[in-house]
Amino acid sequence: MNRKSYLLATAIVFSVIGVVHLLRIILGWEAVIVGWTVPMWLSWLALIVSAVLAYFGFTLARSDR
Repeated sequence: MNRKSYLLATAIVFSVIGVVHLLRIILGWEAVIVGWTVPMWLSWLALIVSAVLAYFGFTLARSDR
């Protein structure tokens, strides 16, 4: 796998993660991990981080030669 393919693949993965967090926020899905209810603010943070990482992945893949 070359660098451009890797960057595109990771950007797509982070995009999917961001969409899932956005759906959780919009639809009000509850997330529970081993009895701990994950607060909604954590999905906001994960949405921002995954969106930034996806943006950088797509940008670097586009500029990679």
